[in-house]
Formats: sequence, structure tokens, C-alpha cells
Amino acid sequence: RKDCVCELILVISTELCIDLETSVVVVLHVSANMVDQTRHEKEKHFLTADGKEESFPSLMDPPSLDLSVVVPSYNEELRLPVMMDEAMEYLEKRQKNPSFTYEVIVVDDGSKDKTTEVAMKYTKKYGAQKVRVLTLVKNRGKGGAVRMGTLSSRGRFILMADADGATKFADIEKVEEGLESISEKPDNMAISCGSRAHLEKESVAQRSLFRTFLMFGFHFLVWFFCVRGIKDTQCGFKLFTREAALKTFSSLHVERWAFDVELLFIAQCFDIPVVEVAVNWTEIEGSKLVPFWSWLQMGRDLVFIRLRYLTGAWRLDGVHLNI
Repeated sequence: RKDCVCELILVISTELCIDLETSVVVVLHVSANMVDQTRHEKEKHFLTADGKEESFPSLMDPPSLDLSVVVPSYNEELRLPVMMDEAMEYLEKRQKNPSFTYEVIVVDDGSKDKTTEVAMKYTKKYGAQKVRVLTLVKNRGKGGAVRMGTLSSRGRFILMADADGATKFADIEKVEEGLESISEKPDNMAISCGSRAHLEKESVAQRSLFRTFLMFGFHFLVWFFCVRGIKDTQCGFKLFTREAALKTFSSLHVERWAFDVELLFIAQCFDIPVVEVAVNWTEIEGSKLVPFWSWLQMGRDLVFIRLRYLTGAWRLDGVHLNI
């Protein structure tokens, strides 16, 4: 009789485990909504300096410039001018070499302030061939803003740079050198990531014990679930070849703060070489991150990224992931 009871318990436990596993897979699939790739009609165009509408190009088009700089901006009317002044001064000086061409795409991520109006001042000053403003109808999140700007770019190389100007813009030369140091670029795909890892000891000394715990906890989750070999996945200063940008951003699902992690996870799945380069970085007031809740959301997203790819809720063409 005891043996029968034990067998019954084993059968019930097994069935419960199977049901639980099935339930988890179902939840992951049902909640794994694909990113809305469609654009609102207003997001298909930009305004020229004299107010005329022109259509944005596609990332699938051949490049027509050397460099595109994508600047995601949400309620950045106060911080954006400092970053743009620094960037435009650098880019204009560099364009004294007539072989160098560039554009800056400011992506207003559904801001409630005057971010678009502030950005348009630079279009009027430098012209729409150099500065374009993409105003999103609704807030998508930083990842969504970067993706939309990247898909609208014309450059052979695409730099994502934060609107707060925390990274010195001239450090683009460092990430460019990092990209050049990659000798083998399959299908001309490569990524160079700016990194603040060298500043970690100093930041730990300045942070509270709780924030330090959150930081190291996030780093562990990134390493355990998604990306290995990159110490700082979250620095908002990354340079892509056009081919690498097309491959990664066209596969991106996460549109909020953890999008960098999925982007690098995708790159590693496709064997796209990634190099990490130390850059200058300064803490700028006005961060949109709410320490506890933002880290909690990012931690949740990291777990979901891994599980959704493993269960097939999200797929990458030609890539098979093992549990």
C-alpha cells in the first residue's frame, strides 16, 4: 500500500511539474508580443529647415553618408542643447575634411516638453541634410527610439549617443578605433561599445550600499542569462556598421531599458564581433531611471529575454539555442 501511495505521489508530482512547465511556456508565448514595426504616418517624415515634409529613408537602402548619429530623447529640452552643441561643434570641425559626411537624427520619444522644438532649432541652423528630427507619436522607450532612428539612418556607420551628453562626444574616435581593430568582420558586421567599466571602483565608492547591490545584481543577471564578455552593456555610446545595425535592430523585441542587453545577445547569437572600449563618462543630473523600479524592471526583462528565446517565443533566423 505504501508503494502505491508513493507511486501516486510521484505521478501527481510529475504531472504538476509538466503542467507548470507547460503553463510557463504558454505565458511566455502569449506575453511575447512582437514589436510594432509599423510607423504612424507622422513618423514617416521629417521637416526641413523651411518646414517642408520629406520622407525618411530606410536602413535597407544603400548608405549615402559616412556617419549617422542617433540621439534618443525623452523630455530632454534642458539637457539636449548641451549635448548637441558639443556634437555639432565636433562634427563640423571634422567635416573640414570634405570626404567626411554625417547626419544627426534626434528621436523625440513622445516627449511632453519642447524636445522637438529644441531639436528643430539645429535643423534650421545646420539644415535637414545634417540634422533631422523624428517625433514619435507615442512613447516607445529608449530602445524603441534608438531602433526607429537607426531604421531611418543613411550612414555606413551608426552611433547611438545619449541626449544627456554624459559621454564626451569626441570619444567617438575611440569607438571607431575599436571597430577598426576588429580584423574579421563577417558580412562587414561589427559593433564597438563604449564602456564605463574602468570607472566602476570610483562609482562604488560614491554609491550607497543599496545601489551598489542593485548594480552588481544586475551585472550578474546579464552575465548569467544573456551576455558574457561585455562588462558594461548599458553605456549609451555604441557604434555599429550598417550591416550589424540592420541584423540586430531588425530582430530586437525589447524597447525599454534592457534593450542594450538583448541587442548584444542577438549579436553574440549571430557571431557578430563586439569590442568594448573605455570612454570618458560623467554623471549628469536628470536621469530618467528610478533606481529601484528601473533595475527591477530590467532584471525581469533579462529573465524574459532568455526564457522567450529558449522556449521559441522569440526566434532568430538560422540560430538554434540550447537550454
